[in-house]
Amino acid sequence: MIRDEMIGALRRRGDQAWDVVVIGGGATGAYVALDAASRGYSVALFERHDFGKGTSSRSTKLVHGGVRYLEQGNVSLVMEALKERGLLRDNAPHLVHDLAFIVPTFDWWEGPFYGIGLRLYDMLAGKFGFGASRNLSKEDTLARIPTLRTDGLRGGVMYFDGQFDDARLLINILQTAVEQGATAVNFCPVESMIIEDSVVAGVVARDAESGARLVARARVVVNATGPFADSVRRMAEPGAEAMIAPSTGVHLVLDRSFLPGDAAILVPHTPDGRVLFAIPWHGHALVGTTDNPIPTPVPEPHPTSDEIDFVLQTVSGYLQKPPMQADVLSCFSGIRPLVSAGGKSTAKLSRDHTVHIDPSGLLTIAGGKWTTSRRMAEDAVNHAATLGRLDERDCVTRSLRIHGHLDHPTPLADLGGYGSDAGEIETLRRSEPALAARLHPALPYTGAEVVWAARREMARGVEDVLARRTRALFLNARAAMEMAPAVAGLLAGELGKPEAWARAQVEEFAAVAAGYLPR
Repeated sequence: MIRDEMIGALRRRGDQAWDVVVIGGGATGAYVALDAASRGYSVALFERHDFGKGTSSRSTKLVHGGVRYLEQGNVSLVMEALKERGLLRDNAPHLVHDLAFIVPTFDWWEGPFYGIGLRLYDMLAGKFGFGASRNLSKEDTLARIPTLRTDGLRGGVMYFDGQFDDARLLINILQTAVEQGATAVNFCPVESMIIEDSVVAGVVARDAESGARLVARARVVVNATGPFADSVRRMAEPGAEAMIAPSTGVHLVLDRSFLPGDAAILVPHTPDGRVLFAIPWHGHALVGTTDNPIPTPVPEPHPTSDEIDFVLQTVSGYLQKPPMQADVLSCFSGIRPLVSAGGKSTAKLSRDHTVHIDPSGLLTIAGGKWTTSRRMAEDAVNHAATLGRLDERDCVTRSLRIHGHLDHPTPLADLGGYGSDAGEIETLRRSEPALAARLHPALPYTGAEVVWAARREMARGVEDVLARRTRALFLNARAAMEMAPAVAGLLAGELGKPEAWARAQVEEFAAVAAGYLPR
């Protein structure tokens, strides 16, 4: 996946219409591009920033059915998500794996109550199940999570769900889409729509690197911009009524000492009507999330002090050692693109997705969640084929292996998330020993991953590498800032940039990374 080749393909297309043009390079847009391309349609995807810059890199890192949706009575959504969870594990086993979750119980009724609910969860998963739930004694619960508060603890209920690396999976989905014939480009904002006879007939984009204007005519345009969907809709229809009710979800990352075992914690009820997770992730402990409605989405949301305190206070009720703000290595906020429903609390809005077609013919896919993004894309492309009068072709993504697919974990443990690409990165390390050294003692990343990201994964700057191609910024913001000069130097060499560019990149990254520290 090489950016110059993608820009070249857009230019060569000229006035010839694409079957499908996708706006948005997050989880939904990437899967729409993959679904459409794998059916044999011609596809172009435009992303304003870097792929996954928004919500798709800021999730709770779970591929799950959603136990709280079961409590809400949305059985159909849970069943769909559990099925998609199983398909994702089958198609991307190098990035999606099983994880044990424990609901600690302190009252006599909690064990039977949560045990029955989670057995229903297992039953709904059917053949896509990840493991059978069971009740645990106090001793077994503490063996799994030794840092749990013991005062009043009766035991726990254990069940299984899925975990993944969201940004890494997104890059692999886009690579798969390109392998299927799609053209995808980052840092290429769509600035206007082509309107003919009051109908959207394509887009006009700008290559942010060269400033060049790119025209992409299309038989159908799909708006997959998540929380920013309404602003894109208004490019075609300035008076379009809002359909998105955005809300923020905040996550904190702590040292692994707060959660040293191999299991996650589920707090089943929080004051804002959600559940809260504490999960092991990349050698750290990730805790979240919140649900706070916001009036307008922004590209770089920052956790507020109140949100950080809420998460810390909630998880402190379950741990022997309460974490403090000083223990937070990184914190981040994502914006959920919930579909509005008459003023309901965002915590209670359904996570079902919506396919909306405006009078202009612009197709918007909104709502949903990471776990169901493949199914969302299938639905969107089915509608797009009808709308654009494309040849009817079946969806094939249910069993389409994602780039990097590897049935068994690679022996290169620190490169396991790269799947089948790990061997080539290890070859880079061997051929250039300087690339094998860690960029920071607190994190496992080396120069080889930086070079790989620039050559094969369309990373264009320090933030792309440290936030999304690796997860350094999300794991330890201070360490990521210290890594930035070395990363900028490697990227400058790969991209043919001058020293002044590298210095500017370090400064820009420092400004972004500051927002990942408690303030």
